[in-house]
Amino acid sequence: MKYLERIIAGLEKEYPEALCSLQYDVDWQLLFAVRLSAQCTDARVNMVTPALFSRLPTLEAFASAPIEEVEELIRSCGFYHSKAKDLIAAAQVLLRDYGGKVPDSMEELLKIPGVGRKTANLVLGDVYGKPAVVTDTHCIRISGRMGLTKETEPVKVERDLAKILPPEKSNNFCHRLVLHGRKYCTARKPKCGECPLGSYCKKVGIKE
Repeated sequence: MKYLERIIAGLEKEYPEALCSLQYDVDWQLLFAVRLSAQCTDARVNMVTPALFSRLPTLEAFASAPIEEVEELIRSCGFYHSKAKDLIAAAQVLLRDYGGKVPDSMEELLKIPGVGRKTANLVLGDVYGKPAVVTDTHCIRISGRMGLTKETEPVKVERDLAKILPPEKSNNFCHRLVLHGRKYCTARKPKCGECPLGSYCKKVGIKE
């Protein structure tokens, strides 16, 4: 079995359910939750969004909400001034230009305030089931350690992984890297001795 195939199989065995850790009910809620997750943990976002989406349950509610109210609801996520501004503007754009529905293409998603390629790829993969590579910090760190890319810039890592990953597995692969980064391949002290991929990971000197 080739090196990448072993990595994919190992991750699938260790993390059978490759699910996004952000909680949401409808497409735009995922879009907003990802914006809140910038420089913030998913766990914190999941603590904030229930009250946020209860108080502002529709795009119309967000679009007309006073920015001070949104700021107060999301304050604990950090950078709440810019995030609140983006959420309100995104709601307005979604209503005005897309009939209240999150678009299903990278080109259109990037036109929405606060949406970058990471957010767009997550939406494309999780909402629309399209091939997508979400290059968050876990993905960038672990892909580099495993020798799947030499790049560190998100767009370049995305490009490298998109070339080698089976399209139908790319989205779940990235979700599994997040889980793996939290459990074993941590930023400061990776647990290589305990890692189920350790016997064939290039980080510990094993070659293909």
